[in-house]
Amino acid sequence: MSFMKNLMEGTNFDHKSLNALQKVTLRAVVMSFLFFGLVALEGMIMRMVQVGPAAPIPNQFFHPEHYFSIMTVHPIVGIFGSTYQLVFAAFMFLVPFLTKKPLYSVKLANFVWLMITIGTALAWIAAFVWQYAPLYTLYWPLPADTSQFQVIGGIVFILGIALIMIGTLGFIYNIYATIFARVGVHKNKTTKELLISGFGVDGMLNLWNKLRGKPPYTKEPALALPVVAIFRGTVDTFLDAIVILSAGILVLAYLVFDASGHPLDVGAIDALLYKNYFWWGLDLVADGLVLIYIAGSWYLLATLITGQKLFMENVARAALMLELLVSWMVWSHHLLADQGQPEMMKLISGEMVTAFELLTQGLALFITLVTLWKARPLKVTMELKYLLGGLVGFGLGVPAAIIQADMGMNRILHNTQWIIMAHVHMALIVGMYMTLYSALYVLWPIVTNNTKMWSAKLSNAHFWLYLIGGIGMAAFAGMAGLDGMLRRHLYVNGEFNTYMILAAICGTMILVAWAIFLFNIIMSVGLKGLVGIFMPAEDKTASYGIDPVIIAENHQV
Repeated sequence: MSFMKNLMEGTNFDHKSLNALQKVTLRAVVMSFLFFGLVALEGMIMRMVQVGPAAPIPNQFFHPEHYFSIMTVHPIVGIFGSTYQLVFAAFMFLVPFLTKKPLYSVKLANFVWLMITIGTALAWIAAFVWQYAPLYTLYWPLPADTSQFQVIGGIVFILGIALIMIGTLGFIYNIYATIFARVGVHKNKTTKELLISGFGVDGMLNLWNKLRGKPPYTKEPALALPVVAIFRGTVDTFLDAIVILSAGILVLAYLVFDASGHPLDVGAIDALLYKNYFWWGLDLVADGLVLIYIAGSWYLLATLITGQKLFMENVARAALMLELLVSWMVWSHHLLADQGQPEMMKLISGEMVTAFELLTQGLALFITLVTLWKARPLKVTMELKYLLGGLVGFGLGVPAAIIQADMGMNRILHNTQWIIMAHVHMALIVGMYMTLYSALYVLWPIVTNNTKMWSAKLSNAHFWLYLIGGIGMAAFAGMAGLDGMLRRHLYVNGEFNTYMILAAICGTMILVAWAIFLFNIIMSVGLKGLVGIFMPAEDKTASYGIDPVIIAENHQV
């Protein structure tokens, strides 16, 4: 097949053969990777600006207003526009796939990706056009400060965030309505049984009975372990959506009153109380979306790749329950350097409880690795390589954060590039995204009806460029933090040029890797197929019934 014919028609992709569930999944995936390209480009602009005036970029990028507006919207595009879309797409497909039940509503699934896409676009427009830049923390009263930022920019930004949170609530409702639907394998299950399994209580009872020498509470839990992780992580996602949505409504009220000529008193809101409330909700993104969701993804991928039962499954179920409880009590580690924060809250929440996250995530990593080890020999497939890359990312990123769960070390590191790069970017870009790439390669033949990937060489090039670039960028910028480079600060005189140049080179590798991956996908589905994904599905089926055992057979020697 000629290059142009392949570009237009793909390998063997036929969008007309896709059912409604497959199409809505792919729509969200496409938008996710488009936003990833945008966020990677934004990140490179910030890296180049930090290198200093010698960088060959337009002068307007050096204006502080422009730089900080990018810094404000960068995590919004990355976390919500890209990551939320990809995770939600995967889980709205996996829950029906694993439970053998139809998705509650394909229309609601379409609503979800549309709301998140439009909301992210509005937030980006507010930063790009009106340079609304209160930074992603939205610390009170900065987001309502109309002396620095235009009211219209703030209103558009907050409306965008609100749409994202509304879409998130739609995802949550869709997931729970699917899980609790008493059809198929759950036809004879009660709501109580599904709740007990969803929260992992059955796993804890199994462990307790084993210690007492009694028979297990249940030999066949109502929900598969990955569904338990999705159920559990979605609890945190719900709480996070409520917090961010309510904080956004508060900011919006102040902005609207200011625009009407009757400004409200910002002093009526206690800034420290607001900060605690906001961080309690925002940290649930890290604990629900990243830690719990990703742990469940590791368990699923390990079992699908190996075809083996998960090692220490009851312990894994109980650990997910522990992580859920821990996730509600650790937010104060963001406020360890805040002078107004109560010392006991810093000690208990910020230090002692936070330390449990190293235990729970370390246990998830151990269980996954042992499951893979016990199943040797395995073919070195793309999904296995990406899974191992994801484990490496979290193996580096989580300890980089726990180091700061100490009031003394936090004073030194928290407001530097160490936290945002060696921890956040390492955990998200390398740990979470490589795990999601592994899931993508596992699900690709299922969601696309066995469409052949155009180039295995490009897949490998993407893997190595992304892995080396992601670790390198996070590490070099993190080293700058160790030398005192502050985050949320614009350096233009080359103070940390060596580290920033190295980080920029590695960041370029990530951007190139994204372009390679996107090109490989387009050549696989073709431009006609890409457009066809967004056309109405002829088959309205909202489920997919291939047995996971069939997948596992493709990954064993």
